[in-house]
Amino acid sequence: MTPEPGSSVAPSLFAPLGPTYDRYSRLLSLGQDPRWRRFLVGRLDLRPNARVLDVATGTGAVALEIVRQHGCSVVGVDRSADMLAVARARIAARGLAPRIELHEARAEALPFADASFDALTVTYLLRYVDDPAATLRELARVVRPGGTVAMLEFGVPPASAVRALWELYVRLVLPFAGRLLSPGWHEVGRFLGPSIRGFEARLPLERQLELWSDAGLVDLHARRLSLGGGVVVWGKRG
Repeated sequence: MTPEPGSSVAPSLFAPLGPTYDRYSRLLSLGQDPRWRRFLVGRLDLRPNARVLDVATGTGAVALEIVRQHGCSVVGVDRSADMLAVARARIAARGLAPRIELHEARAEALPFADASFDALTVTYLLRYVDDPAATLRELARVVRPGGTVAMLEFGVPPASAVRALWELYVRLVLPFAGRLLSPGWHEVGRFLGPSIRGFEARLPLERQLELWSDAGLVDLHARRLSLGGGVVVWGKRG
């Protein structure tokens, strides 16, 4: 049975996959996931002395990309201790432990003071929280006025022909490919299509942007990538 979206889904589903997550997420996204993450980080306008919060940091891919592109310091948070263990090993192997610190925490209740960070990134999160509006308000709370908040999420392609190919991929190809990799990846392959489709139905992009505005974020932008398979939204704390 495919798990339902919710705050308890991500840790139980993805945490055991930490050691293979980056390799197979790249494979199963047909190489697009790293490209989307680079685009996300490219929306930030930062000085080298900036401090960035990376929420749902997972294995640290976005945190590492922030340091690579901007040379600043990063605090990464995730609720999965297993994912954070993989992130720590990756960061240490690159000699970047002094630049990236990691904490186990929930996005809905961040353990930081108001306006603590110059910018914030968040990846594949809103599908898994029970109250996206409250979570966005919490993310905005810890960013200084004028700081950028940028989010990466999966999307459903809007063009009918591309949507048909997307449906074929998530209904048939993704579960089959996951089965070839491992039982855990098979579950992910079965889960992602309904999860992405359901989130799009509950919170279409237009409604997401309204929630961003309600959270006090201004100068909003949204870009669909890879014909709509990925969506990056960014704006500034008002």
